[in-house]
Amino acid sequence: MPGVYRFLLSVRWAVIVLLALVLIPTMIRLGFWQYHRHEARVARNDLVAQNLGSPPVAFDSLSSPGWSVPGGEVWRTVTAQGRYDAAHEVVIRGRTEPGGSSIGYFVITPLVLSDGKGSVLVNRGWVESAADAASLPAVPAPPDGEVTVTGRLRADETYAALGAKNRGGMPDRMFKVINSAEQAKYSGATVLGGYLELASSQPAGGAAPELLAEPGHSDIGPHMAYAIQWWLFTTLIPVGVVVLARREAKQQTAKPAEAEELVGATS
Repeated sequence: MPGVYRFLLSVRWAVIVLLALVLIPTMIRLGFWQYHRHEARVARNDLVAQNLGSPPVAFDSLSSPGWSVPGGEVWRTVTAQGRYDAAHEVVIRGRTEPGGSSIGYFVITPLVLSDGKGSVLVNRGWVESAADAASLPAVPAPPDGEVTVTGRLRADETYAALGAKNRGGMPDRMFKVINSAEQAKYSGATVLGGYLELASSQPAGGAAPELLAEPGHSDIGPHMAYAIQWWLFTTLIPVGVVVLARREAKQQTAKPAEAEELVGATS
């Protein structure tokens, strides 16, 4: 090693090199983490677009009591025909309106199927909160008589997945999650697994909760850009170490010359 670079054997430079060796694989992994998130987002968008564009199928041709909606079936277009069971309608607290600016409730009304296979939970939409958290909100009544509803297939929610706790103590007909097993226990009826997020109803009826918009599936998010940034940062680390080393070597070379000039000036 040329004498001018002997400073690389110092403790300070050993720490600098060790830090660089730690940062390089860490940043590479962070880049791949963001890249995998990008892949997952693209796959999710493809699934949503495919399922939303699928021909409608009868809800009860897919579901049964206790059925868990597979990930590949979520957002699939489904239909159901029957009569709303307004007596067992519930609200789900702490839900954001479609515009995302207010917290209120989702309205969940069982639809008793005409074919007698049980009930389907229908998320009829969003309503504003009442004056206080202990009071039920004002909810437009569901249509009377037989209706045909079309919407999006959704999986049962769980307390664990939402990070919520089932502490109880809420007013009657108020819940925290949309869960077919919980609603079957509440109503004493046969409830098919999963639920239908309402998009349209025939007949439409009068006033109704605010319908939820279909999920977006065009935005791929910033994850690919973040991945590229991490990988660019990775390439800059060795470049930065080399630049820093050359700068210090230049400074080391300049010191004897400065000392000689100082001696010459004083002699």
